[in-house]
Formats: sequence, C-alpha cells, structure tokens
Amino acid sequence: MKSKKRIVLAYSGGLDTSIILKWLQENYDAEVICYTADIGQEINKNKIIKNAKKLGVKKIIINDLKDIFVKEYIYPMIRGHAIYEGVYLLGTSIARPLIAKDQIRVAKKFKAYAVSHGSTGKGNDQIRFELGYHYFGSNIKIIAPWRIWKLKSRTDLINYAKKYNIPIPNDKKGEPPFSVDDNLFHTSTEGKVLENPRNSAPEFIFQRTVSPEKAPNRPTYVTINFKNGDPFGINGKKMSPAKLLSKLNNFAGNNGIGRVDLVENRFLGIKSRGVYETPGGTLLINAHRAIESVTLDKATMHKKDRIMSRYAELIYNGYWYSKERFKLQKIVDLKRSKVNGAVKLKLYKGNITIQSRVTNSSAYSMKKVSFEENKSFNKSNVERFINFHKKKLR
Repeated sequence: MKSKKRIVLAYSGGLDTSIILKWLQENYDAEVICYTADIGQEINKNKIIKNAKKLGVKKIIINDLKDIFVKEYIYPMIRGHAIYEGVYLLGTSIARPLIAKDQIRVAKKFKAYAVSHGSTGKGNDQIRFELGYHYFGSNIKIIAPWRIWKLKSRTDLINYAKKYNIPIPNDKKGEPPFSVDDNLFHTSTEGKVLENPRNSAPEFIFQRTVSPEKAPNRPTYVTINFKNGDPFGINGKKMSPAKLLSKLNNFAGNNGIGRVDLVENRFLGIKSRGVYETPGGTLLINAHRAIESVTLDKATMHKKDRIMSRYAELIYNGYWYSKERFKLQKIVDLKRSKVNGAVKLKLYKGNITIQSRVTNSSAYSMKKVSFEENKSFNKSNVERFINFHKKKLR
C-alpha cells in the first residue's frame, strides 16, 4: 500500500493553526506533521500535543531552538544595531527565518512534499516564512491557507472550529481583542483598540514590562560582558545565550524598560500600529553601542551606521538569507574581534544610563582626550586640517 504524502505545518496548538490543521486534512490527501519551534514564546507543550492528537496527528515535533535563536540570529542583528524606522528592534522579523529553516529541515527529513504556515494574507510574516522556505527548499510546495481558503472572517473560523469540535478559548469567542506574538526577544501586540492611532495603549496589554511609574524607586545596576562583539556574561558570570537574554529581560522588564508604540510601514505597503516590548534587547543594543564606542575606530563605526537602516530593512522584509544581508553582515563584523570589555548600566523607571565602559582596547586614548597639557596631540596641525576642509565648501 502506497504511503500518504506529507505536509509539515508550523503549529502553535492554538485556535488558528488547529483550524488550519483540520482544513489541510480535509482538503489534501496527505498526512500532516505538526512542527513547533520553541524560541522562548509562552508555550504549553502538553496542550500542543493534546490538540494535535485530538485531530489525528501522529507526528508532533517540538524543537528547542532558544540558544540558536539568540546566538545565531539575535546577536548578529545586535552587532548590526538593526532598528527599523528608528524604533523597532525587529523581534518578530528575526524569528521567522530560523523557524522556516528548521521547518524545511524537518520536511526534508520526513520527505514531505509541502510546508504550511498560519500567517494572514495582509501581514509580513507570510513573506518572511516563504522566502526562508524558498532558500532552503525551493522544490517544496508552500500552502498558505489564509490566501486560498473560503474562510473570510473570524466568525467563519469560529463556526468551522465548532463544526469539528476544535476547542475555542474564551477570549476568542467573537473577534479577539489583540493579536499577540512572542518569543525570547520580544512581545508584539496588535489589533482592535490599537488599530486607531488616536487611542492610547491600555496598560493591561503589556506582558513583560511594568509601567515606569510602578517600577522600583531604587535603580538597578547591571554589567554586561562582551567578547568578540557578543555578550557572554552578566556581572562577570558566564551564561548561555538564552539564559543571558532571559536574565536581561527580567532586569529591564522590572524597571519599565523596552516599550515601543509605533506605526510601521509593512513590506506590502500597509501601515500598521503595534506595541512592542523588547526589554533585554533594549539593554543589549545600548550596551553594545557603548562598548563599540571605546573599542572601534571612527571609520568603522560610521560605516556601520551608514548601512544600519538598509540592514534593518532587509531583516524586516524577510531577506535574512539574501546575498545583500550576508554582504552587509561582513561589514558589520569586520572588526568584531576588537569589541571586548564590559558596560555597566543603571536602570531606573524606564531609563537606561551608561555608568561605565571598561576595556583593554587602545582605541580610546586618555592622553589625547585629556584637557591637561600633553605632547600626544599636536594642536598646530589643527589649523591645516581646518584650511583643508574649507576648500570643500566651495
């Protein structure tokens, strides 16, 4: 007897992907394999397994990718100081390439002919997933239910779920109040009251940061240790990438740090308003810039700044695996071996203050910057320097 074809579905165990799972079973003569990437999101493994088995799934794969996510995706992005449209630290954008890569790996392992995801037809994630799928498995078919099925509204989905006895969480009877995505790096919240930019974000939507007003009345001090451009420890204690970021999330979140409310320009041309919480990432990017300020030369730092906007846009648009991003990463990492030392931060009611920068690097010269008279800086050359640049004004 010929075995069934296989589809690997990116599965969260929630309502939407459970509906997609049933829809795939109903519309394709194929076995569905449920795949979940654990990248530090709020995850209930028992629920994922239970819901998938209830719908007849035999293969359920949950892979712990937290350390890979931080080390191979977040850290390179932090080294590039990637910030989209001046404020967004790209927490959702950077997660999709990794999920897509591992999902294709699973598809190849089980000889699946197709992969599927639960991204909607208006969002950016469908692009990010599918560019990743194409890069690692160009011959594997992509099934995007939201673009092809006849379920047009939340009410349609609820009715479909009822028809097949798919559990409906209490907060999803009717339209959900918010759309939430989370991982170890961030939480994003969109939809409903946030769709009108006139409305203030209600305090109850914030999940990993306290309000600055309710943060402790005493500051918290934290030192981040760097080697070859990446953090490796906190207060001198070495930690795994995932544990380090988790620890920083707690420090920053407890002090009201890492909130952003923005209206962004999606790749498809739609404007979208969202609220993002990236507590530990906010500490990392501030500390990384601080350690580079005393370890890298001016030309290198300014070259990185010139490409930062494009580098961030490539990540946002789903081009993590593009030749252009790889090329820019080489520029970003050109002198990362020089970026070593420690940065001490003061965290207080939503604010970050650099307390100290410690390094053995010779890039910063105490002798040259001192206001005391010294022989290490020849001031007689300054007039020639100014005269040279006067000519460029004409």
